[in-house]
Amino acid sequence: MILNVLNKIDEPKDLKGLCSNDLKVLADEIREILIKKVSTTGGHFGPNLGMVEATIALHYVFNSPIDKIVYDVSHQSYTHKILTGRKNAFINPDKYNSVTGYTSPQESEHDFFTIGHTSTSVSLACGLAKARDLKGGNENIIAVIGDGSLSGGQAYEGLNNAAASGKNIIIVVNDNDMSIAENHGGLYQNLALLRNTNGKSENNFFKALGFDYHYIKDGNNIESLIKTFSKVKDTNHPVVVHMHTIKGKGYKDSEENKEAFHWVMPFDLETKEPRFKSTGESYSEVAGEFLSQKARKDSSIVAITAATPGPVGLGSFRHEFKDQFIDVGIAEEHAIALASGIASQGGKPVASFVSSFIQRTYDQLSQDLAINNNPALIMVYWGGITDSDVTHLGLFDIPLISNIPNIVYLAPTNKEEYIAMMEWGIEQDRHPVAIRVPNMEVVSTGVKVEPNFDNLNTYEKVKEGSEVAIIGLGSFYHLGNRVQEMLKESTGINATLINPRFISGIDEKLLTELLDNHRLVVTLEDGILDGGFGEKISRFYGDKDMKVLNFGASKEFTDSVSLKELYERYHLTEELIISDIKDALK
Repeated sequence: MILNVLNKIDEPKDLKGLCSNDLKVLADEIREILIKKVSTTGGHFGPNLGMVEATIALHYVFNSPIDKIVYDVSHQSYTHKILTGRKNAFINPDKYNSVTGYTSPQESEHDFFTIGHTSTSVSLACGLAKARDLKGGNENIIAVIGDGSLSGGQAYEGLNNAAASGKNIIIVVNDNDMSIAENHGGLYQNLALLRNTNGKSENNFFKALGFDYHYIKDGNNIESLIKTFSKVKDTNHPVVVHMHTIKGKGYKDSEENKEAFHWVMPFDLETKEPRFKSTGESYSEVAGEFLSQKARKDSSIVAITAATPGPVGLGSFRHEFKDQFIDVGIAEEHAIALASGIASQGGKPVASFVSSFIQRTYDQLSQDLAINNNPALIMVYWGGITDSDVTHLGLFDIPLISNIPNIVYLAPTNKEEYIAMMEWGIEQDRHPVAIRVPNMEVVSTGVKVEPNFDNLNTYEKVKEGSEVAIIGLGSFYHLGNRVQEMLKESTGINATLINPRFISGIDEKLLTELLDNHRLVVTLEDGILDGGFGEKISRFYGDKDMKVLNFGASKEFTDSVSLKELYERYHLTEELIISDIKDALK
């Protein structure tokens, strides 16, 4: 690949001398390497392709890192990384994994925050602006935020504060008429009106807040972008630059199918086939089909998602049941309160989230849902120890949810339990119920499980034994089963194996019975140990004659660390667990 212009760019100041034609060539070259790189490694495809020209223009006009640019979510920051000294990570396949998928101050002085969650850039930029003012500085502070991110509550809080500041802060609204999926919410009617009137409508959300407002009709036109950014540079008041871009620009498939190409797994550019094909059904698909069957018979079923219908199995549900489906946009807090309101009037809401996103809902889970004890069902996907970016760890949902009173948090180990728990969670009317969806391939036993979990915190003793009891929670039940079998082979100890099913409480009767003929209890959980499930077991045995070993993740942020390395670090392999058991029994 010949990169006639990009080869000359090592830092943003190298852009300053380029002519208009060179800038356009640079955009083409960047887009080409983005398509090749992201199709190889996976990552955010459409958002980055749509922001190429705008990022070039920002760095052409402003003086980074003195002028400070904050990218909301930062899943559109790849071009920024290329222009700020990290281009080899996008050109050289051997360096592809040398940078993260998000902005990172550890990588570059041009990055000011590690960001991977949405609706945060305006608030962070407000902080940078205030810090500048306190120090007597005069640099520009720029927040880049997508139209989808504007649906998040923190975006409104930040905009409200930014508009009232009366100082230099520039909000660049990247409007491609898409969130992760299609946009939902009244705000988008106004954005559409502004696009249709070339920004001239007096019915203007941003002006109503107090911003000076500029509209760019073609947000992929470098000359138009440079002209407007130059106009607002060094402003002495809050400004919104609203630009209309094309998500996925430059790759036909991503322009036509924006949702599917928001984030991609590695795929072959020639055949368009994924490089890694999933085998068999997924737990999200099982949930989607189950809810569809329920909704066909019961009009009180309502499925709720916060802009992620695909990952939580609601892709087809939303089309078949338009009146029983609500996408609240990127507004998880609202989704929980909405579900509580529906449940309070006899509706049957099922609100589905990815684990790392449900972190934003703690106050609503506690105040709006649990205190009112409304029987909504919450589905939590992708919970567990992963090799993902630091911003998308699914480690923290167990301590977050299981320690709120009234909420029953369940952990199925197989498809049959999973379906039974969903059925019970929807039809019971006494508790808010959450289900931690197994983060693994579907396991089916073929044995029907009765949808009755009314007898709370009753564990299932699967194998009766002595000396050692292994309590394997959710997806780690299967690890416990393998440990039980290997322990018997290597030591002759026939350990008791327990499926606890309930994350949010302990079975005091069963745990007390173990005192009769057991010396050691082992807990296994696919999450952080601090505040987690195993600690509940340890606390129960704290004043009793029983040793307890808790296995799970340490309290730390990991960033793209392989599962193999993490499992070894946390002693979550069968061999290491058995070795620790042997040591504990000495």
